[in-house]
Amino acid sequence: MTVRRLADESVQPASFAFSAENAAWAEKRIGLYPAGRQQSAVIPLLMRAQDQDGWVTRATIEKVAEMLGMPYIRVLEVATFYTQFQLQPVGTRAHVQVCGTTPCMLRGAEDLINVCRSKIHHDPHHLNEDGTLSWEEVECAGACVNAPMVAIFHDTYEDLTPARLEEIIDAFHAGSGASIKPGPQIDRQFSGPEGGETTLLETPTATREKFVPPAPPEAPAAPAAAPAAPLLRRRPPMLQSPAMSPRKTLLRSRVRRLTPRSARRRPKKHASLPMSLRRLMARPTRPCVKAPPVPSPMPPRSTVARRSARSRQLLVPLTGPRRRPNR
Repeated sequence: MTVRRLADESVQPASFAFSAENAAWAEKRIGLYPAGRQQSAVIPLLMRAQDQDGWVTRATIEKVAEMLGMPYIRVLEVATFYTQFQLQPVGTRAHVQVCGTTPCMLRGAEDLINVCRSKIHHDPHHLNEDGTLSWEEVECAGACVNAPMVAIFHDTYEDLTPARLEEIIDAFHAGSGASIKPGPQIDRQFSGPEGGETTLLETPTATREKFVPPAPPEAPAAPAAAPAAPLLRRRPPMLQSPAMSPRKTLLRSRVRRLTPRSARRRPKKHASLPMSLRRLMARPTRPCVKAPPVPSPMPPRSTVARRSARSRQLLVPLTGPRRRPNR
């Protein structure tokens, strides 16, 4: 694991300030985060400062920490952790990052590194004579299918050969790097096959038409409606016989139970009823209290009796053959 440290103090600038355009962009970027979460903008601000000056200086880290209200050590931890931040001065016109992971190494990345050593500097993270070019070896840059490749700032150049990389480095050294088209450097589009398409070469002839559903069939005419039956005239509710309430039914049953049989055979002769029953029938309905059950005077046959006070624990059934006592 490589320890990343800031550049020597001899190359560190005294101060850092965003340009007017970048300062407005930074304020807008900070405003995208909710209150109390503005420190999450530390990586975008560091990347913007690197795009402006080419690398991250000590003054840049102090400025970003001041803008976000963060301790200096916290911003320093972020800058030294991510390898995307350049902590050393880089070339002003091109900083070549050569991918050295397995796919690129298998397809000739070692030859590209030798070109950088011969055209720029023998050691990585060092500037050339006029300070316009620098290079380094990096991990996967995300274009494995187009290996080998290099990245220069925000653009990638893929499907490289040593000769083609020399042409690209010479163009950037001369200040005409914009004339080099990023992407694959061979005859193919993105990650497609070299030389053009190899499948689905026929021109499609089918035409697509919008489907219009057919109209639904007309429904048959509905048969004539039968004449409505005459409405039966019902009696008004006030003329209908009222239903007997449960309480009045209970009173009638009590009267019937307490009335002697002779009076039941002659229900029209109410004069023979006691006055108390007649008052009960004429009294308005009230809550009826249920009378407790009357105990039966005769016990059931299975009841046992106590024979004497001396043998209280002996239970003798009343039914069954009796035994003759021993004398």
